[in-house]
Amino acid sequence: MPSFSALNPPWASEPWMQTGLALLVLVASACLANWVAKRIVLKGVLRLLGRTPFEAEARHVGAIVARLSNILPIVIVQAGIAAVPGLSPELVSLAHSLCAVIIILALARAVTATLTLGNELYQRRPDAGNRPIKGYVQVANLLVYAAAAILVLAALMNQSPLLLLSGLGAMAAVLMLVFKDTILSLVASVQIGSNDMVRVGDWIEMPKLDANGDVIDIALHTVKVQNFDKTITTIPTYRLITESFRNWRGMSESGGRRIMRAMMIDQNSIGFLDDENLAKLGRFGVLRDYLRERQEQVCQWNEAHARDEILDARRLTNLGTFRAYVLGYLQSRPDIADDKTLLVRQLAPGEHGLPLEIYAFATTTVWARYENIQADIFDHLLAIMPEFGLRIFQRPAGSDFAFLAGEAGARHKSLRSSLHVPSAEPMIHV
Repeated sequence: MPSFSALNPPWASEPWMQTGLALLVLVASACLANWVAKRIVLKGVLRLLGRTPFEAEARHVGAIVARLSNILPIVIVQAGIAAVPGLSPELVSLAHSLCAVIIILALARAVTATLTLGNELYQRRPDAGNRPIKGYVQVANLLVYAAAAILVLAALMNQSPLLLLSGLGAMAAVLMLVFKDTILSLVASVQIGSNDMVRVGDWIEMPKLDANGDVIDIALHTVKVQNFDKTITTIPTYRLITESFRNWRGMSESGGRRIMRAMMIDQNSIGFLDDENLAKLGRFGVLRDYLRERQEQVCQWNEAHARDEILDARRLTNLGTFRAYVLGYLQSRPDIADDKTLLVRQLAPGEHGLPLEIYAFATTTVWARYENIQADIFDHLLAIMPEFGLRIFQRPAGSDFAFLAGEAGARHKSLRSSLHVPSAEPMIHV
């Protein structure tokens, strides 16, 4: 590059005037290059992108071009600073180093912006939720900035980057301690992605961290869960590997949600059915075939095995008939899946009664509809249970004790009346 002293006018004979004029020309050249890059090149690129199908990506591409355009004036300053007269070699060397640092940082920012653009383009794919790459992009950004930091130190120290890299071996233990969470999160992200453990949109449940909702973001260090009360729980990524959690994706993909709830039957209400009760229960359409078949089986068995009509004979019970009714009722409902497990079973009896459990699957996974189906089923069963002579077991309430106290008082009064016991009269002392 020609010396700036050749451009000096005759009146600029002083050395400091030559240096100032040269610096002024250098800064003006850098500003002109910056203006051309920002006002002409950048606007032209954005205008071209606006006419293409990639208009949505124009913002990211503009950020990349803007960061790259910052390099042009710095390159001009770095190339022309040596031609400025009157500057010491140390100052020129410092200016070269600073320009190199700015160029390295601008390139690093442009690369990270490119990676971000690539991640956004990937997220538009239909299968992006199954295999998110946001964690890998963040790792790549960390590596880019780590490489930029090494190059910046090398530029400031006027040393080879390989020399700095050779000294990192002695700092491996310190780096492992500093980047422990990052390393754990990276390993966890790889395992989560390869094993397809969590996807964006999955409903997960992690009681230890008060997380119960939909996954809205999977990053390198954290997984964000939006709970059903609209709060956000942030889970460290490695916790999904080191601790257990429940993913409801299988339920959502199956198209049905399980109903598993028991009714506590008062065991004192369980008994045999007589002919009158059988005729009464035969009015239910879902029980007609069951009662006919069971009565035929019972009669055949009694004729072949029963030696005593009362003690040895088999008879139908109200609980067994009620189980058959519940099963037939569930099979007749269109909102109960007929291609999945359907059970009406007894659990072990205890101090709170005999549990009669319903195990079925609703034909929907929508929470509100599922709860409505479940409530409708048990509303009906609890209301029709007295038709079978059965009662629900529950602990006595205050109204029960009041009723018992009233019954006891009435009986006591009736007993006193039958024995002609005079009521107590107040005594009057004169």
